[in-house]
Amino acid sequence: MSKATVLIVEDDVNLLEGIRDILRLDGYDVLTAENGEQGVRIMQSSRVPPDLIVSDIMMPRMDGITFFKEVRKEKRWLEIPFIFLTAKGEKVDYQRGMKLGVDDYVIKPYDPGDLLIKIESRLERLRALRRANLEAMGQLKTEILTILNHEFRTPLTFVVAYADMLNNAGELKLKPEEIVSFLQGVSAGADRLRSLIENFILLVEIETGEVVNTYNWRKRAVASVDELFMAAAEKVKNFDKMAGRELIGAVQPGIQPFVADPEYLSICLYHLIQNAAKFSPDGLSIQYGADEKDGEVHLWVRDGGRGIPENELENIWQSFYQINRQENEDQGSGAGLAIVRGLVDLHNGRIEVESTVGAGSTFNIILPVVAPPAEAKPNGTHA
Repeated sequence: MSKATVLIVEDDVNLLEGIRDILRLDGYDVLTAENGEQGVRIMQSSRVPPDLIVSDIMMPRMDGITFFKEVRKEKRWLEIPFIFLTAKGEKVDYQRGMKLGVDDYVIKPYDPGDLLIKIESRLERLRALRRANLEAMGQLKTEILTILNHEFRTPLTFVVAYADMLNNAGELKLKPEEIVSFLQGVSAGADRLRSLIENFILLVEIETGEVVNTYNWRKRAVASVDELFMAAAEKVKNFDKMAGRELIGAVQPGIQPFVADPEYLSICLYHLIQNAAKFSPDGLSIQYGADEKDGEVHLWVRDGGRGIPENELENIWQSFYQINRQENEDQGSGAGLAIVRGLVDLHNGRIEVESTVGAGSTFNIILPVVAPPAEAKPNGTHA
């Protein structure tokens, strides 16, 4: 079994054959090409791409720099380590390659031992990255299965159970108030399912960058911070943990208009308020507010709940992460704070959290005050 497959691209046939023989003796499978064009054709025709590429820089028809750029255009080839062969006098090309992101260099005339060490070190790095990615994917699959098993099954069970009873309302001789109660149960379950699905979709849009187009299309001058909080409060009012709670606002008057997407900001505030309710004792009030200082707008939400251990303050922003999920069995997919951070980043802002275990947390969205553009008058001048 070979160690790996290496593609060598070199116009000097003697050097090409020498490197090929050294690598084969060391247990590698080797593909060869005499210029970049041949190298691209070999990669396109190969069922499985090479694990690593060694390429000369100065070659006819397509040089090494152009070949490297062509390789990196293909997503499936992005992770392949790339080593340049360069003569001592090719310092300018060496620097160009470094700026482009080439992985390593071997100076000609090369030492076979040095070449083998560099190839093996780059392949080991690739294997380590792949192992880490597999572990991350495995963890992600576990988290998604946990969410599907609990978060989707629970509301779906309520919907199905209440619907079955409503279908048999005559046989069960249900009273009008019982029918209303069952309908409310179906509605609550459907709302929870819709919220979960919307969160998944928004996370995907954040990860793929689709939110950028939406943001650029919807952004406008936000003149009323109160309206942002009111929209968030409206979204969260039917959340069961909000029952009996008071929302106490403290918005500084006179905050100047700033450019943002009001819908995305209200979603951020909705998740922060929902989290505050989820992790606070029943009936405890939630505080929110806004102020402007040092050219920035601060939108904050404060609770007096469970608090976050210091060693978890970075983990809470991960998608689908919840602190001690199995032990606490908190409702929710763990997507809320990942969504908040993604949308705040979209606004070129930042989010900070101060928390004390057993005393509560304050989440603070900080946005730059970017003045909205002046409106154009009918004659083409500006106000």
